[in-house]
Amino acid sequence: MNEGPAAGLSLRRDAAAVRKRVEAMEKLLERTLTIPGTRQTVGLDALIGLIPVGGDVIAAAMGAYMIWEARNLGMPKRAMLRMAGNVGFDWAIGLIPGVGDAADFFFRSNTRNLKIIKRHLDRHHPGTATLEG
Repeated sequence: MNEGPAAGLSLRRDAAAVRKRVEAMEKLLERTLTIPGTRQTVGLDALIGLIPVGGDVIAAAMGAYMIWEARNLGMPKRAMLRMAGNVGFDWAIGLIPGVGDAADFFFRSNTRNLKIIKRHLDRHHPGTATLEG
């Protein structure tokens, strides 16, 4: 009964639940599909970004969700400002036709923000760490 992309993701505010949600959001936004014949992945951020102006606004709003989760974790303002800078830069560069679409392959703000959140979680909530393989 609990199947699909949101399976196992609860709305709890504990650190382990937040980790699962931000990891799932990053995967959705940055690594949903693999480009056939390559190892390059793309996600909704790049796909939605193809829609002029509005797509970049939607992608930035989805990226801002990770900042909201960081706030719920009580992360330092400095880290959240860095995350906001990543989303803001991604949004601004996305407004430039062609350049913004290409930039989505090289500047992955959501992946950068996930690393910031994971660093905080590993330091302050080590029990939430998961093994990657």
